[in-house]
Amino acid sequence: MGYIQDSANILKTRAEPEERADGFPEYEDSLLQALIGKTTVTKAEALSIPSIQGCIRFAADTVSMLPIKLYRDNNGKVEEIKNDRRVSLLNDDTGDTLDAAQFWRALITDYYLGKGGYAYINRGFGVVESLHYVNEMHISHIESTDPIFKDYDITVMGKRYKPFEFVKILRNTIDGAKGSSIIKENSLFLSVAYNTLIFEENLVKKGGNRKGFLKAEKEISENAMKALREAYARLYSNNSENVVVLNKGIEFQEASNSSVEMQLNENKETNSSEICKLFLFPVNVITGTGTEKEYNNAFKLGIMPLLRAIECALNRDFLLEKEKKSFYWAFDTKEMLKGDIKSRYEAYGIGIEKGFLQIDEARYMENMEAFGIDWINLGLNSVLYDTKTKQIYTPNTDKAQTMNNASTGKEGEDNENRD
Repeated sequence: MGYIQDSANILKTRAEPEERADGFPEYEDSLLQALIGKTTVTKAEALSIPSIQGCIRFAADTVSMLPIKLYRDNNGKVEEIKNDRRVSLLNDDTGDTLDAAQFWRALITDYYLGKGGYAYINRGFGVVESLHYVNEMHISHIESTDPIFKDYDITVMGKRYKPFEFVKILRNTIDGAKGSSIIKENSLFLSVAYNTLIFEENLVKKGGNRKGFLKAEKEISENAMKALREAYARLYSNNSENVVVLNKGIEFQEASNSSVEMQLNENKETNSSEICKLFLFPVNVITGTGTEKEYNNAFKLGIMPLLRAIECALNRDFLLEKEKKSFYWAFDTKEMLKGDIKSRYEAYGIGIEKGFLQIDEARYMENMEAFGIDWINLGLNSVLYDTKTKQIYTPNTDKAQTMNNASTGKEGEDNENRD
């Protein structure tokens, strides 16, 4: 009774954090989980599951391939800002030991499997000098107790920082300080997937031999039992000397199912499919056998929400307060077509044919030298209408008329004076 009561006291004490004047610290108590007996996996164990590794790599590689651009809304006209240092930090050199591609892979891994992706903004005299990825395992929070006017500070290795000093990409957050990982939300399911790999590993190490026990008709001497133990140790060691000879009266009784009976292969395929659903990616996309429609669905359902989360985080923490009224960050998603030259050129052709894209604009997107051509393509069968002047112009006949005169069958004076 004393042990049970002591364990209950430990649970109660550790489950209720001490309240402080400035809030309460966040903690992850492994002892508490051990006492409760909760099944969970670590980030490293989750990454050893191939489908999780594949989903995260697909998401991270897609994000790292898309350039992030800074735009300004200038009285309804969108203007791209190209000479800002922050653009280079996000797309090429972060100023840290990680380049931009490595930076986004690390950040997105923490986004899915940790409490969120965190990057420290190194500012000097109001100018961003570098951007530093911080492993979420080194991040802790000191949160206020007010459930309405929420506030928090970030601590890294005991040093305290304000939230605006970090870019924070958080998944399913309810407080804006930390997100909820896939591991936390699906711990039991991921534990099953991970332990399936462990079972297969043990099966391979034992040469596929199944567990069991020996039944003897009469009592066996100690020397005979010792010899049997040594023989079965060799049998399960998966080496060349794995033959066991049973004397008369000793029978082996299996105590476990085979991998075929347990349908391990079918279960692995099912688990992979279910894990892909957590990321909203079709499983064929991860295996590299997906159709164009499946890739489009993966981008719309799984990648676009991630891009939006990153854009919102950058707009909040990577812009000055005075810039937030007109500046904003956005991914250039048309870069997704860079891998398919046929689809890309067909899209350019449609844009040039319909008149909303110039040839030099298309060449700029392909990093080609401009021809110096500023015109757009207008078919002779087009009829152009100016909504402000109410004027209609037909290039095929080189005639212009106003809307009122057109309705009465009279041509406008502008057309008479054109010649």
